[in-house]
Amino acid sequence: MYVRDTSSIAWLTAFDSVFDSEAAHLLLVTPDRAVLHTDSRYADACERAARGTGVQVNSERVSHAKFAARLMGESTACDEHATADTSAADATGAVAGTSAADAACVRPLGIEDSITLAEYRRLEAAFAEVATTNTPFRETSGMVVGLRAVKDAAEIVQLHAAQAITDAAFEHIIGFMRPGMTEREVQIELEDFMRRTGADDLAFPSIVACGANGASPHAIPGNTRLEAGQCVVMDFGAKLRGYCSDMTRTVFLGEPTSRMRAAYEAMRAANEAVETALKPGVTGIEMHELAERVLADAGFGGKMGHGLGHGVGLDIHEEPCLNSRNTEPLVVGNVVTIEPGIYLAGEFGMRLEDFGVITPDGFEVFTHSPHDMVVL
Repeated sequence: MYVRDTSSIAWLTAFDSVFDSEAAHLLLVTPDRAVLHTDSRYADACERAARGTGVQVNSERVSHAKFAARLMGESTACDEHATADTSAADATGAVAGTSAADAACVRPLGIEDSITLAEYRRLEAAFAEVATTNTPFRETSGMVVGLRAVKDAAEIVQLHAAQAITDAAFEHIIGFMRPGMTEREVQIELEDFMRRTGADDLAFPSIVACGANGASPHAIPGNTRLEAGQCVVMDFGAKLRGYCSDMTRTVFLGEPTSRMRAAYEAMRAANEAVETALKPGVTGIEMHELAERVLADAGFGGKMGHGLGHGVGLDIHEEPCLNSRNTEPLVVGNVVTIEPGIYLAGEFGMRLEDFGVITPDGFEVFTHSPHDMVVL
């Protein structure tokens, strides 16, 4: 398997505090070894992290494609002791007409469907230059991502810790924000607090959107000033030791209107209905449709517009998704968000988001900030 996705490499190696956002690494996994090909900027840190793990580190100044071609050429070359029969040929995926002896040398290489076309072309060229290889490429879709979708106990601990910082940030920000501040000022304070409280980084750029801006789910905080009578959507998360948290809360600057109150109650009901229903075996589409029904029954049908939730881990968006397309059953260890929203163009928007893990008995919520309406 030729793995280039940095988050997948971090997950497979379990190296901590080594990788940044630059896609500078290759992990080549074969039946008998795992080799991390990196460059001199990361070599020392990778070698320290690799001690005792069995992962080999190589920082040779050559392209990832050429490095993989040479290594695969070395590992697939047949020697005089190789034997093969028809079953061996079948197991390697050899094409019809390939001799059993040749088939014994075939080692398909899994590649991620997320690599660029340019990198695929480099792979083709590099492997064509190595005469000893018989390496057909096998495109994979979400192979490592699918493994990452089930979190283990150590990962759950990290996710809890990241969320604890995020909960603390919410408590801080509602004591800080007031009418007259800009969205950007609130965003800066929110993000600075998470870093000061122990976050290694942000899980994503925070969203702070007031008034009509809140009707855009991914609004970018700007110089719009908070005003009395508005609701303010804040979507934010900390990253700690590589793992992300994600939460959204909507607060009110002064008493909400009856329409705002009705929308908030409907959104909260949708959130809590899903959190009660989540358990192993339910599907993403079932949970999404449940939230949509609750919103529609309250008079806000069709006002969400986005999927109900997504997986969270080393990346802020992972598998599985709670949306209208996911028919796969959820399993124990899946970590997902539940984030129903209501967006009324030109008026206001709101969202209420928690995240947690599917357990044998249901759903454990990591988020500790309450669902009660916050009026400042």
